[in-house]
Amino acid sequence: MSQLTIESAVRDIRDFPKQGIVFKDISPILQSPALFKEVIDQLSDPFMAAPPDVIVAIDARGFLFGSAMAYRLGCGLTMVRKKGKLPGKTVSTSYDLEYGSNQVEIHQDALVAGSRALLVDDVLATGGTARAAADLIEMLGGQVMGIVFLLELCFLDGRRRLNGYDILSLIKVSG
Repeated sequence: MSQLTIESAVRDIRDFPKQGIVFKDISPILQSPALFKEVIDQLSDPFMAAPPDVIVAIDARGFLFGSAMAYRLGCGLTMVRKKGKLPGKTVSTSYDLEYGSNQVEIHQDALVAGSRALLVDDVLATGGTARAAADLIEMLGGQVMGIVFLLELCFLDGRRRLNGYDILSLIKVSG
């Protein structure tokens, strides 16, 4: 499979979730065994020689890629979820959205101090959620060894919020 094939499988859904938004639908990639495998391979390959201790996947579509990558890389998986979705003791942080704020959390015992964590999500938009997740990893004493995305919406400049982290995104959308 070529990069173009993965990129061409992303559908534009106009006016979703609201008027004026063009939603990037990754469902066709997930529905194709060959494309999904190729995405997981391309996202995992840079880390095969020195795998992370744990994949930290972001709610919810990050779970799809993160779990498959953890299996391929032979490492653990933990989740960053929206506030109130995890049982047990958690650590949380808030972050700003374009209109308002949100909170994400992780289990207090999700990482061992010093763990090398690879953060995984589906889309890099403004970078707020990924930055909050990276902050949670560091609050628990983990080291963010990189942040991986299937798709990056470059026109929203999310990399700016993630300055200082190594970022891999397979598909870059400029506008």
